[in-house]
Amino acid sequence: MNPSRIPAAARAGNRHARDSALSVRYAVVGAGWIAQSALMPAVAHTGNSRLSAVVTGDLRKARELGRHYGIASHAYADYDWLLESGDIDAIYLALPNFMHRDFAVKALDAGIHVLLEKPMATSEADCAAILEAARRSTAKLMIAYRLHFEPATLEALRLVRAGELGEVHLFSSVFAQQVHAANHRAHHGFWAGPVADMGPYPINAARAVFGAEPEEVMAVGTRTPGAGFDFDDTVSATLRFPGGRLAQFCVSYAGNPVDQYRIVGTKGDLEVNPGFMFGMPLGHVLRKGQEAVSTTFDETDQFGGELKYFSDCILNDRLPEPDGEEGLADVRVIAAIERALTTGRPQRLAPLDRERRPDPAQKMTLPPVEQPQLVDAAAP
Repeated sequence: MNPSRIPAAARAGNRHARDSALSVRYAVVGAGWIAQSALMPAVAHTGNSRLSAVVTGDLRKARELGRHYGIASHAYADYDWLLESGDIDAIYLALPNFMHRDFAVKALDAGIHVLLEKPMATSEADCAAILEAARRSTAKLMIAYRLHFEPATLEALRLVRAGELGEVHLFSSVFAQQVHAANHRAHHGFWAGPVADMGPYPINAARAVFGAEPEEVMAVGTRTPGAGFDFDDTVSATLRFPGGRLAQFCVSYAGNPVDQYRIVGTKGDLEVNPGFMFGMPLGHVLRKGQEAVSTTFDETDQFGGELKYFSDCILNDRLPEPDGEEGLADVRVIAAIERALTTGRPQRLAPLDRERRPDPAQKMTLPPVEQPQLVDAAAP
């Protein structure tokens, strides 16, 4: 990248010399299913991003992915060196949740931009540490809320904000999948379970729909006999928002795949089904009285869309909308659910001011990409 073509503030975000085309050079850190199946193949058609390296603890995986994409491959032991090498501008961080803090803080301290997968971290304290690193860094931090750029999601928010449903007072969701007991998610406790893994989707959606932060959290959970999990594999949570509005959702690692949410107002309701997943068209059913109108949205490359948006923020020195504070807002709800499950009592949340919300102007419509052959990785 020619530094003279980049705004001064953006150049400050990465002090390393660059001589590539006008694009952001990414290292993918953590080469599991989500990175291989969705992020890595999406980079090529963003127009402003380039895949430069992969970092993984599996040497065979590193070599094969490096050869397939024509990029450098590194072990975790090389991470500090890579951050200082001048070979990358940003990272996409998709490691297990408990590893987010250390890898994100190191990158930000090195002046490397960070696109960090959800949930942001496994505690509010770890989120605060990442936020502090972002504040003292010249690099940018974005949490990978891909649905903040997805057309069906943004249209749902537009309908709510335009008053098409009347006064919205109820949000409900069911999000379930079958996770095999051999998967790494099954053996790292609550923060690898369905609330931390899948919960950010309904939590984030409810917060965006109501344009507010929850005041109280209640939750109950169950464990499926013989499923092999060391946590509640099915959890139902209720969030109380200002004005008596309620959001209820159930997430599960032991259910037939379900992926939907419903927004209920005084004039109508909107079901979004599918609502959270990628690799498929999302759909709306808008009901007003006895009338129902169904809309199917074209499938888009959600990962390419979020990556294009983040790279544009880097190149044009703009603050990403789903920033670290957005990640913390969801993690504090997840932490409250954990306390509610442990104590059996409702948990009050301190007031939180959050003015930035997903904006329909952020919509991205990149076409879907073909899933590549995976190397030592499989869906949960």
